[in-house]
Amino acid sequence: MRIDAHQHYWKITRGDYGWITPELPILYRDFLPGDLEPLLREEGLDGSILVQAAPTLDESRYLLELADQDPSVLGVVGWLDLLDPEHRIHYDELSGHAKFAGFRLMIQDMPDVSRILEPAFIEALRSYADEDVPVDLLLTADQLDPVLELLRQVPHLRGVVDHLAKPCIRQRQFEPWASRLSELALLPNLFCKVSGVVTEGDHNGWKTEDFVPYLRHALEVFGPERVMFGSDWPVCLLAASYEQVTDILLRAIPQEWGERERALLFGGNAKIFYKLQAKPLTR
Repeated sequence: MRIDAHQHYWKITRGDYGWITPELPILYRDFLPGDLEPLLREEGLDGSILVQAAPTLDESRYLLELADQDPSVLGVVGWLDLLDPEHRIHYDELSGHAKFAGFRLMIQDMPDVSRILEPAFIEALRSYADEDVPVDLLLTADQLDPVLELLRQVPHLRGVVDHLAKPCIRQRQFEPWASRLSELALLPNLFCKVSGVVTEGDHNGWKTEDFVPYLRHALEVFGPERVMFGSDWPVCLLAASYEQVTDILLRAIPQEWGERERALLFGGNAKIFYKLQAKPLTR
């Protein structure tokens, strides 16, 4: 099964997405399954993992409703706030859905990232790790140190780092991001999504070689069994088309990787990580 492990849908009139404004005309419109399915087919993909893009339970419920209506959505990663005393109630509600595939922690948007090291947060994350719940981690390169400290306290978490932890590609900064990512890769239950890099580069003047060192480093330190392709569509459209995103990744894959390794990257690992049971998109 070939899978896009990270994409989004939204309906602007719902009002969930404060960050999508008319100043972002490329994104300021509805993006729904009918828009993505032709692109999945063109790239030979069977379906996708639909990931939340707003810190609300209502958006997660909406995405699960979309998943009910479309077989190309293989799983939904919802939103959860572990600092909310009622997070377990919210989790129980979302996880009752057949296509619920886990939740995402939006560390990137926390005003005070040190709060992830509070006892209540760590205790909550440990409880989900004990249950082997898949957890997406959205963070930026400058947040890697506290996230490393968190994960050392919850080393058994079934977690995946979204977008390579957003390295500073536009500024051409490789360190300390590269060293910190290598440290994360030492945690055997942690995966990495090879996604979201095009929007970390120069949106209007990028070259493929801008991204290759970052992509290749992630692929090499996590290895072929703990990486997964994600388009980050439609956010990627700020800088590149769906086809360009996949082409950039193909150019970064280590030469020694064969069909087995590529199959894991383009779906096999996502199926395992998210424990997918859904049927693939009918061709």
